[in-house]
Amino acid sequence: MRATTAFNKMLAIPGAHVVGVCFGAEGIEVSLRARARRLRCACGWSTRAVYDRSVRRWRHLDLGACKLMLSAQIRRLRCRPCGRVVTEQVPWARPGARFTRDFEDVVAWLAQRMDKTNITRLLRCSWESVASIVARVVADHLDDHRLDEVYRIGVDEVSYRKGHRYLSVVADHGRDGAVLWVGEGKSGATFQGFFDELGPERAAQLEAVSMDLTGAWPKVCAANAPQAQVCADPFHVIKLANAAVDAVRRDQWNTARRTGGKIRRNARGRVNTDPAAQLVKKTRWALLKDPAAWTEHQAAQIAALRRARHVLFRAWALKEELRDLYRLPPGKPADAHLDGWLAWAARCRIPAMIELARTIRTHRGTILAAVELGLSNSKLEGLNSKIRLINHRGYGHHSAAAVIAMIYLCCSGLTIELPTGR
Repeated sequence: MRATTAFNKMLAIPGAHVVGVCFGAEGIEVSLRARARRLRCACGWSTRAVYDRSVRRWRHLDLGACKLMLSAQIRRLRCRPCGRVVTEQVPWARPGARFTRDFEDVVAWLAQRMDKTNITRLLRCSWESVASIVARVVADHLDDHRLDEVYRIGVDEVSYRKGHRYLSVVADHGRDGAVLWVGEGKSGATFQGFFDELGPERAAQLEAVSMDLTGAWPKVCAANAPQAQVCADPFHVIKLANAAVDAVRRDQWNTARRTGGKIRRNARGRVNTDPAAQLVKKTRWALLKDPAAWTEHQAAQIAALRRARHVLFRAWALKEELRDLYRLPPGKPADAHLDGWLAWAARCRIPAMIELARTIRTHRGTILAAVELGLSNSKLEGLNSKIRLINHRGYGHHSAAAVIAMIYLCCSGLTIELPTGR
């Protein structure tokens, strides 16, 4: 069997046949000849007129331990719709790529499962090549139809680099939190970019959007999808309550230290012997944790605060009552529970909790909507953990675009088919 015949059968390059095989010190180079006579631009326009010709090489999947390169004479054409001279599109490689589709698909499949450094060692290519391949594969597979039939979404920010570098992530609640869109930054202008891509027709189909209480996102959502119900994420609501309780704890501790009795030194450092200070000391985690997860010592700390009728216990009880809003039994109205909590917080005489009540009252409608619809950003918080793992796996990325491409590749439900599975 001739070498060209054998390589034709082994490689099965679409749209071309093997006309020559050269074995060299750096590997194997296979010469191809395209079957198509018409030149086709990436935009879809085709012609027979040739502007000029040149030879181009593409890296293909290795043949054993040998690097395999494909070479072919590529023609350029003057594309009328594009208004410029472009290189013809070939079926075995993506536009502008110096790697074949099979090679790039294998790289993308591996990038979903391992770090880029090990991919470079396995496939003998550069780290920058892996990043550019991921971007090309994502652009090729990411379909605008992913934004069709989207009714309930969640939006959250995630830090991808030190120096307050954030990404805004939009996920679909109806598809198990699959990523729909990612943008650089966390401003209202960034979120507006999602609605620009979504379009007014699809934005009109939105029913609910879960998000953080702060920032410009609610205003952007109201401007682009006024019919969509904004839902305050329960995690951020309880986070505000925990911050208020911790502010009370710090205030009580500082007051006890200023007005306490004598202070003695021992092997463990400076200790305040005042009973009021001892009640507050080391209660932070007991106040913030779920009571079901308390240790015996933490349960004893809260019990001591309760016996002393300490202001810190009242702040903690207010926080737990707010948490109960998200654990109501069936049939109990959420609005009555929240209104009762607001009335209690308004007369508690604890400044931090009164300020919390003002914030909760401002967002009362969005908080109740989240309870009634059962929406939260819990899936997005899990998604954020996966994004941080992706970023850590790559030991950081040189740009936001590189991180965004990896997020789309790993978290948007893209399926990369290996050449062996076709």
